[in-house]
Amino acid sequence: MADSRETQFQQDIITAMVAQGWLTGPASGYDRRTALYTEDFLGYFKDAWPERWDKFAKANPNNPEDVLVQKLVRELEQDGTLNVLRHGFKLPGVKIEVCSFKPDHGMNPDTLKRYQCNRLRVVQEVSYSPHYREGEYNPRLDLVLFVNGIPVATLELKSEFKQSVENAKRQYRYDRPVKDPLTRKPEPLLSFKRGALVHFAVSQDEVAMTTQLAGKDTFFLPFNLGSLDGGAGNPPAPDDSQYATGYLWQRLFQPDAWLKVLGRFLHLQKSVKEDADGKRITKETLIFPRYHQWEVVNTLIETTRSEGPGKRYLIQHSAGSGKSNSIAWTAHQLASLYDAEGQRLFNSVIVITDRTVLDKQLQDTIYQ
Repeated sequence: MADSRETQFQQDIITAMVAQGWLTGPASGYDRRTALYTEDFLGYFKDAWPERWDKFAKANPNNPEDVLVQKLVRELEQDGTLNVLRHGFKLPGVKIEVCSFKPDHGMNPDTLKRYQCNRLRVVQEVSYSPHYREGEYNPRLDLVLFVNGIPVATLELKSEFKQSVENAKRQYRYDRPVKDPLTRKPEPLLSFKRGALVHFAVSQDEVAMTTQLAGKDTFFLPFNLGSLDGGAGNPPAPDDSQYATGYLWQRLFQPDAWLKVLGRFLHLQKSVKEDADGKRITKETLIFPRYHQWEVVNTLIETTRSEGPGKRYLIQHSAGSGKSNSIAWTAHQLASLYDAEGQRLFNSVIVITDRTVLDKQLQDTIYQ
């Protein structure tokens, strides 16, 4: 096993991510009040949309940077991180885009140039609470991932030498409250929809994730490859210089892959239920793909891109493994799939199922 000390584990992850194109930087660049890495948001917008920045700055001559950050915070609080990342927001006379996703084909050089302006940053030891009280309350996260200054993921790391992934889960449940215990004011970084989109509990052997922190009731799903014999967990590390969970930062956090997850996989699922009094209640759940879902969709899309239409593929999904979402993600991405020459591969995508329950789930999921 690579060095089992937690600090070395953390540094190995950062080193690998930086080698793939991530930026790193001091935690002092993080603004507790706004939950933003401000320089990256402003830098991205000025680089990717210089004309829009000039227009905004002229319309707001007094501290245009501060004004723009305030507008962003307001939108994040109203519409949530995922919606703002994907769609930006409108201000009088100017549209503010906060992220550029990879275009479906390479025919537009301006779109590709903007995509290259994205700033992905990993920051360690982030003391994140705007309500901190010296010596009393100052919670800190091992790693926070930002895209153009907006927090998208947090990580708690544990060394198997001393503690397991269960200890990381416990830390999220009991030591990372979504509200300040004293004032009950929300923690922007950890608030559902407003803050980071996903939270990973990570050890050298296993990974678990959740999209909503809820104190002791926080529910984690495994984010593992599965063992060699088809059971839970992960295969052992290939050698002593690697980690069994290396796929997390080597594959999922690879910049193109990570931006694709944010742009094409995550979705907000809404369901309406009635309580005991007959009152209709809307429940929102942020869906993040599990590893097997992410892998099967990517494999199908890339295989179809290279082999073209007209082929048949059989995918095995066990009960409760998220078939509806896997089918919906595949259908959605096939509908906008282009070959290497920029030709669209499909005019339409038809989904056929023999189960009414699955059919209703698919309709809702694809629509979202």
